[in-house]
Amino acid sequence: MGYTNTLMSDEARFRDLLHTNFDRYKELTDRETSLLYTHYELLSRWNRVLNLTSIQKLEEIVLRHYCESLFLTIHLPEKSATVLDVGSGPGFPGIPLAILRPDCTVVLAESHQRKAVFLREATRELPNVRVAPKRADQVGKSFEWVVSRAVRWADVLKVVTGNCALLLGQEDARSLTAVVDFHWQNPIVLPWGDRRVLAIGNKCTS
Repeated sequence: MGYTNTLMSDEARFRDLLHTNFDRYKELTDRETSLLYTHYELLSRWNRVLNLTSIQKLEEIVLRHYCESLFLTIHLPEKSATVLDVGSGPGFPGIPLAILRPDCTVVLAESHQRKAVFLREATRELPNVRVAPKRADQVGKSFEWVVSRAVRWADVLKVVTGNCALLLGQEDARSLTAVVDFHWQNPIVLPWGDRRVLAIGNKCTS
């Protein structure tokens, strides 16, 4: 009984933190929130034996992982698209993106085999997601959008053929201006502090 109550308490806290911090940008449906919590619950269990994330506090997990990923998602165009998540790890930003945008086809590229196993388990109920257990440059197709979080931007840009959306620190974002074959929008400062931004760019065709 105590174990069940703990889970319910975690779920209530997760939902409250998510809605308090993100509903001002887009109000999440019950289905979306439930799918996000299901992912969090699985992540918490697998993280005990597999180092999926070093972040332990629930509030920080919600802000850094889920809210950042959702914030990226709402800045993508409304039309459906093919999306590649480079170095997806525990599924960020790709899984929240796929939950919020079921019209998009999302491929999670993750070369760490045990993490890829986790991603397959975590996306069983998401028909618009495919896991590629390999490096992003080995996936073998072009995508309309490439997204990433906590991956070196220089590695990410190698696989971009169209548009990209990157979650990164402000200093790294400033370095992007030196990349001559991309056009970058002004970085969008994330509303949860810690000097992090969303950088959106598109590869120049000529």
